[in-house]
Amino acid sequence: MFFPIGDDQVHQGHRPIFSWLFIAINVAVFAYQFSLGPEVGQAFVLDFGCIPAEIEAGQDYYTLLTSMFLHGGWMHLIGNMVYMYIFSDNIEASIGSAPFVIFYLLGGLAAGLCHIYFNAGSPIPAVGASGALSAVMGAYIVMFPRSNIKGFLFFFRISVPAFLFLGFWFYQQSSAGYASMGDTSGGIAWWAHIGGFVFGVVAGFLFRTWYGVPGLRAKTRAARR
Repeated sequence: MFFPIGDDQVHQGHRPIFSWLFIAINVAVFAYQFSLGPEVGQAFVLDFGCIPAEIEAGQDYYTLLTSMFLHGGWMHLIGNMVYMYIFSDNIEASIGSAPFVIFYLLGGLAAGLCHIYFNAGSPIPAVGASGALSAVMGAYIVMFPRSNIKGFLFFFRISVPAFLFLGFWFYQQSSAGYASMGDTSGGIAWWAHIGGFVFGVVAGFLFRTWYGVPGLRAKTRAARR
């Protein structure tokens, strides 16, 4: 199993302040959630997690936003924050902080709506930053396809091109998503990942047109010296 720890993409342009801030917010919210204890913490998740049945009934629309900052456990949080650390700073540095915040939140919203559509009537709260992060990864595969993702395969440190790593990741999510159709018993919100990634791919092509890819250009220039 490949565990990513970073990439070799050169950071240029805007400083990725909100990428770091989102990590801090997610950690702070989970620490507060954990401090509540099991029973109150579960009630907290029910209040602020995104429940498809409630959204369909016209209730608690705010949970489409708040659910992006909740997590189901330490491993869920750590996994998402590692991915945010690897991928989101490059997008923010390329397009600027304000556009990144809008993109991130819209990506999370698109992911949430996709999850609701394919899990209609579910009473299970969906939580996690992975929908918005899937949008970030979708934009990354378009903007930085040849960036190398560094990580460990068992005990060996290797690098994998972004288009291979993220392409395989999306294949896994899609396969699991189709296999889970009709199952509303909970588990991983595969369709949030799929919807967020597709949204990010579309946004990535727009970003290439509007902003270019400054980090990639800088890396190419450096390689020619």
